[in-house]
Amino acid sequence: MPPPRCRHFVRTLHTSVKRQHLVGPNHPISNLRPVIYTDVPNTPAALHKFKPKTNVNHPYSLREFSDTPPSNNHALELQYQLKREQLDALNHNYWTESNTRFEAAKASVLSSLPDSASAEMREHALSEFYTKWVVQERDRQEAYSIEWRKCNLENIVLAARVQYHRLRRRIFS
Repeated sequence: MPPPRCRHFVRTLHTSVKRQHLVGPNHPISNLRPVIYTDVPNTPAALHKFKPKTNVNHPYSLREFSDTPPSNNHALELQYQLKREQLDALNHNYWTESNTRFEAAKASVLSSLPDSASAEMREHALSEFYTKWVVQERDRQEAYSIEWRKCNLENIVLAARVQYHRLRRRIFS
């Protein structure tokens, strides 16, 4: 590891932008940690540093638009980002709904026990409930797993294509 003074110097020699994805705290229901992606694609407007000529109030940022059509690489990167966010949304929605139903069913099992139930009775009731829950949810879980794996594989292929195009652009540009 180079000394601290050299690390900054080495970083300034590096030509790519340093990017890190940000991870938030657990969602209270789904128990998933949301990811904020920071790899925004280079849009044609960002490359040309387009600046609007007038200072008009507009519902959109005029810096997002340019006179040149977006490149195929930009469309591929945008498609990858959207697919990745869709996969995150699918995952979040499934686990939010599943955990909500699980907690409601668990609460109904616990409320059906008498107030004088011992800890062993509660543990036994929860053990039976969980066994039934796993059997009941097996088909739903398998369908979700198949869908998630399919989407994830598509994202891996798309990510590989994006990286290949970035490599070609870096070599041949």
